[in-house]
Amino acid sequence: MTSFWSTWVIVLTVVTMGGVLWLLLANRKTTQIKKNGVQQKTGHEYDGIEEYDNPLPAWWMYLFLLTIIWGIGYLVVYPGMGNFPGLINWTQEKQHQQEVVQADAQFAAVYHAFTDHSVEGLAANPQAVQMGQRLFSNHCATCHGSDAGGTKGYPNLRDQEWLWGGTADAIKHSITAGRNAMMPAWGATLGEDKVLAVAQYVKALSQGQQADAKVVDGKAVFGMYCFACHGANGEGNVAMGAPKLADDIWLYGGSLAALTESVRAGRQGQMPAHAQLLNEEKIQLLSAYVYSLSH
Repeated sequence: MTSFWSTWVIVLTVVTMGGVLWLLLANRKTTQIKKNGVQQKTGHEYDGIEEYDNPLPAWWMYLFLLTIIWGIGYLVVYPGMGNFPGLINWTQEKQHQQEVVQADAQFAAVYHAFTDHSVEGLAANPQAVQMGQRLFSNHCATCHGSDAGGTKGYPNLRDQEWLWGGTADAIKHSITAGRNAMMPAWGATLGEDKVLAVAQYVKALSQGQQADAKVVDGKAVFGMYCFACHGANGEGNVAMGAPKLADDIWLYGGSLAALTESVRAGRQGQMPAHAQLLNEEKIQLLSAYVYSLSH
């Protein structure tokens, strides 16, 4: 936060607290107002019911005052006044880290019991799979879905189709180090006619059809620009994360419109690295759960 905004927050907070305190003290009367022995009214009337001009109960006034004093004390001890960190220098990041350390210490023995087991071995252990499923729900379900079925742009983890390979080592590496996928945009290079032609060819290829006269031009374009990544027959390349095109499984949709958009504008995909978020034991269990889904 810049010095200007820090000062702005401090001034606004002090003025607001002062205004509330003034309002409270300005209305601190404790006796009923009477004129000629008649209790006064506020002049407010609702459905024939009139409001008397009675003071707040003393305990209510004191409670308001105590709340203001507590608020001032809070702003002195904890951060809340611009860049002032508070007397105890508390931050939510520090508290979260402390809780993580405490939780890791508490469950270290539980996780350590699975350290020396392979991912394949843990995938056959019901307790390990259950623990991995909980980790998946906390860290992976947002993108891949609670059932790991994926959605547009996020792969299904329950089938046998893997961009980077579905072995235990490949899955663990994907979780640990992450993945970066990039389909270059070919619109400016090919032009709209060739983009449509190659999309039609890929569509036919995914459905097991031969390149007829309608898509023969697309096959030629594919052989010139696309085979290096996807293979001459659309078999894909796990080393590059290039998907197989000779089936009908798609990450961004398999309609002609979706394929045309992929060729024209390209696609960008990223699987974030979790090495800094999860320790080795948790990554091992998470890998085992994901591995178990497709094996």
